[in-house]
Amino acid sequence: MSNSIKEERLRWVLPIYNKQMKLVNVACICPYSKRSLERWLAMYKQCGEQGLEPKSTKPKSHPKETAIRVKERIIELRKKTDLCAKKLNYKLKKEGIKINNSTINKIIKIEGLTRKYKVRKLQYKYIKVQLKPGELVEIDVKYVPSLIKSKRYYQFTAIDCASRWRYLKVYSNYSNYDAINFMKVLIKTVPFKIRAIKTDNHSTFTNRYTGYSKSSDPLNPKLHALDILCQKYNIIHYLIDPGKPAQNGKVERSHRSDQEMFYDRIKYTSVEELQYKLKLWNMYYNDLEHCALNGKTPNEMLLLIN
Repeated sequence: MSNSIKEERLRWVLPIYNKQMKLVNVACICPYSKRSLERWLAMYKQCGEQGLEPKSTKPKSHPKETAIRVKERIIELRKKTDLCAKKLNYKLKKEGIKINNSTINKIIKIEGLTRKYKVRKLQYKYIKVQLKPGELVEIDVKYVPSLIKSKRYYQFTAIDCASRWRYLKVYSNYSNYDAINFMKVLIKTVPFKIRAIKTDNHSTFTNRYTGYSKSSDPLNPKLHALDILCQKYNIIHYLIDPGKPAQNGKVERSHRSDQEMFYDRIKYTSVEELQYKLKLWNMYYNDLEHCALNGKTPNEMLLLIN
């Protein structure tokens, strides 16, 4: 009796291979089919005894496996945009491709396109209040990373909390005058009425921690120029708590997108070129799908909410 499947196959193949018996005669007494004998004989001639080792019958592909064209499209979009699985799924749905976020994550991981580090974040449950466009606009300033002709420039950013619609502008200084100028341009540019703004406590935006204590009348302190402008247009000016930038989270998160998707990729040699490319980038951002908007873009949210 044979001790293994290989020995059993070899037992029937060797007489045929050594021309001691014909394959037709062996097939008459062999419990296996003639087709199996022919296949074993061909494998023995090609690979020797190793060819008679039993191979796995497990299917090499799953009947519901993701199509190759879909995988290639996911990889192409990931390399081009560096977006997360959820945002990639929003784009694929617009192209008529239905796929789960977990499947996109697996494909990205297999291709080695994940980030080098991943920080586990605490999960909080937030109560979201439905806002209307212009009901609250967050404003902040970001340093332009690269110097232009040995001079530092600053990016003023305003983002609407309801629709995530943004407006950007670059200035050569970080002063009260620039903040006032940005606010005036913002009021004329936004497609909605601004009812309230929220900023940090920098002296560019408020006198609360610099001028109030020096005021001759503490009960009636001298207002900041930005506060006076807000009063003129009937706009409420909120301030975040000191040392709590997370309270201005939407504009801070948009600054991270600016750094990763614009400043780390784009080169510029002049202020005019930076302004032009920044304008194109902001137009692209306002047409980009957002997870917080359930796959909608800021421009689409403006139409839906209005």
